[in-house]
Amino acid sequence: MGEYLSKYFKLRKHNAQVAFKKAKLSKMCYLFLAPYAIIFATFYILPVITSIFYSFTYYNILETPRFIGPQNYLSLILQDDVFLKGIKNTFMIAVITGPLGYIMSFLFAWLINELPRWIRAVAVIIFYAPSIAGNLYTIFSIFFRGDAYGHVNAFLINNGLIDSPVLWFTNPKYMLPICMVVILWMSLGQGFLAFVAGLQGIDRSQYEAGYMDGVKNRWQELWYITLPNMKPMLMFGAVMAITSSFGVCDVTMALCGYPSTDYAARTVVTHLFDYGYSRFEMGYASAIATMLFLIMILCNKAIQSLLRRVGT
Repeated sequence: MGEYLSKYFKLRKHNAQVAFKKAKLSKMCYLFLAPYAIIFATFYILPVITSIFYSFTYYNILETPRFIGPQNYLSLILQDDVFLKGIKNTFMIAVITGPLGYIMSFLFAWLINELPRWIRAVAVIIFYAPSIAGNLYTIFSIFFRGDAYGHVNAFLINNGLIDSPVLWFTNPKYMLPICMVVILWMSLGQGFLAFVAGLQGIDRSQYEAGYMDGVKNRWQELWYITLPNMKPMLMFGAVMAITSSFGVCDVTMALCGYPSTDYAARTVVTHLFDYGYSRFEMGYASAIATMLFLIMILCNKAIQSLLRRVGT
């Protein structure tokens, strides 16, 4: 056993020396990489580490952070009913709008790819516009106004389906479903451009070779040729879908108010916003951010492992 460990550590030492020599020979490459590495570490890695550190403290900005151990996490999981409701709403939004928006984005990109070039350009602009239009979701606040002048209420009243206007954005029964529709509509452009670019980049000769090798229809073409060639774009689209579905905040706050009735439209990010920017309890807010970060990583890993099997 001792001899085996000795050989193992010698091999590790040798590999480290080889890696150091390669890095020394490539020092110019690392010099060019340094600006990006510094910016990435400063604005991405360092804030994450800082947030994890503060999540174990009581910190209200005015006082020096006081270490309290895992108390913030215990309070989140065992005592904070609003956070648990936010977790439930966030998962509902992620499970419904994430996969559905991801699949719809790919299907629309696949269908649009078959159109003539000038029609395809117009269709791409139309589908991508909602994701870059900012607060375009406020259009839905006009459609679902809580009085008789709202388009939806007016239509239902004129057709005798309801007797009085429905308060869409204050009734907990309707708030989250309407927000999901808006989120789904706005999320179609997240990975849409990547899918369009991926479909355009596939070598057409692969399809000809596929039909010679036994591909008989468009579904087999999609499964055996299109999807395997688009794995990087599929992965990018999955990451964007996860990020957007778990990061929902602006839509629910703008449409349903802050806070929403009975916290029916509360999400994890809204809860984070509440404690971070309204109550200034930064230690507790950091614990919420860390929990959300871990959940997103786990979901990302699960989807990546699933996508690796596509076309294999």
